[in-house]
Amino acid sequence: MDQTSLNDTGFLKIFATSPGLFPISNAKIEIASTGEPNQILEVITTDTSGNSEQVSLNAPPIEYSMSPSDNQPYSEYNIRITAPGYQEQFISGIQILSGEVGLQQVELIPTAENTINYNPIIIDGHTLWEYYPPKIAETEIKPVNESGEIVLSRVVVPETIVVHDGVPTDPTAKNYYVPYLDYIKNVACSEIYSTWPTSTIEANILAIMSFTLNRVYTEWYRNKGYNFTITSSTAYDHKWIYGKTIYENISQIADYLYDNYLARPNVKQPILTQYCDGKRVTCPNWMSQWGSKALGDDGFSSTDIIRYYYGSDMYVNTAEIVSGIPSSYPGYDLNLGSSGEAVIQIQEQLNRISDNFPAIPKISVDGIYGQNTLESVKAFQEIFDMPVSGIVDYPTWYKISQIYVGVSKIAENLR
Repeated sequence: MDQTSLNDTGFLKIFATSPGLFPISNAKIEIASTGEPNQILEVITTDTSGNSEQVSLNAPPIEYSMSPSDNQPYSEYNIRITAPGYQEQFISGIQILSGEVGLQQVELIPTAENTINYNPIIIDGHTLWEYYPPKIAETEIKPVNESGEIVLSRVVVPETIVVHDGVPTDPTAKNYYVPYLDYIKNVACSEIYSTWPTSTIEANILAIMSFTLNRVYTEWYRNKGYNFTITSSTAYDHKWIYGKTIYENISQIADYLYDNYLARPNVKQPILTQYCDGKRVTCPNWMSQWGSKALGDDGFSSTDIIRYYYGSDMYVNTAEIVSGIPSSYPGYDLNLGSSGEAVIQIQEQLNRISDNFPAIPKISVDGIYGQNTLESVKAFQEIFDMPVSGIVDYPTWYKISQIYVGVSKIAENLR
C-alpha cells in the first residue's frame, strides 16, 4: 500500500497473556508496517494486566471503507512480541481502519528447555477486500429428520464453538476450540467494517449469531459424521480467521447481543440467515452486506434492516440457556445500593479473577454493592476493554462470568 495515501489515523492495543489467562507484564512489542517490516514505528510494553497503551497508526481515508472501491480500506501492520521466559510471537497483517480501535490478543507460550516453537501468525485479508468463494445456498430451516436425531430440544448458546479451519472434507485442516462470543466477534471483524453504522453492525452480528446457532441446534456437521461445529470456509459457513484483530466497537455490540438470534413464528430452530457482499456477489432474499450499510446510513434500525432482507415476520429471540457459566444475568443491573445473591456471586468471581489480575482490588463478599465493589467492577471493565461505568449490566455480567470460568478451569486443571 502506498504510504502517502494513509492520511487518517486508527488505533491498536495489545493484550498479552500466557495460557490460562495470566497477564504478561513488561512484554516488549515492536510495530512495523507490513510494507516496510524492518522499519520499527513504535515500541511499547504491557502493564501488570497485560495491556499495552493504545497507539495511533496511519490508516487510509475512512471513505475507502464506506463504499466498494479499488482502494484498500485498511492499512496493515506487523507486531513482534517478546518477554523473558516466553517464546517470541510474530503477527503479520493486522488491519487498521480509520478512527477504529483494534484489540489484538496475544497468547505467549512459556519457553521450554531447549525447545523453540516459532509459529508466526499471518492474518488473512478481509472478505470485503480479498476474494473468497461465495456461499453455497442452503434452506434456511432444516428438516429435523434430514440427517439424524436432533439432540438439542432448546436453543442453547454453547460455551465453545469447534471451528474446522477449512472446507468440511479437508482432513488436514485444524480444529480450533473457540469461546462462542469470541467466535462471533472474529467473524464480524473478518466480514464487515467497524466503520459502518451501529445498526448495520448489529444486523450483521445477529445474522452471524443466528446462522451459527442453527449449526449448533441442528448439529449440522456432527450429524454428517464430522467432529466440529462449523467451518471457516465462506462457501459453507463464515470466514473465521485465526489471530484476527477484534475491533472495540464490534466487540461491545456483540457483548450486548450475546444470547440473541433470529427467529420466525412457529419455527423452533434459529434461522440459517445467509448473506453475501452484495457487490461482487448478489443474493436475492439474503442480506447484502453493502446494502445493509446503505440502509444503516439511511437511518434504518437493525430490525428494519433484518426485515428488509429476510421478511417482515423475522424477529429477534433470545436463547433459553447460556451454557458454561455459573448463572444467567439476573434481569437487572447491579449498582451502588444493590444487594443479594447476585451481588455475592459477582464479588466472589471478581476476587477469583483478581488472583490473575491484581489490578482488580479484592473486596468483601458481603452481598452489598458498595463503593469498593464499584471500583473493582470499574477496574475489571477497564482491563477487558468495556465501557467503564462501575455498573454490572448485561454485557459486564457475562464478561465477568466468562473470565471467571476461564481462570477457574485452568486452576482446576493444574491441581
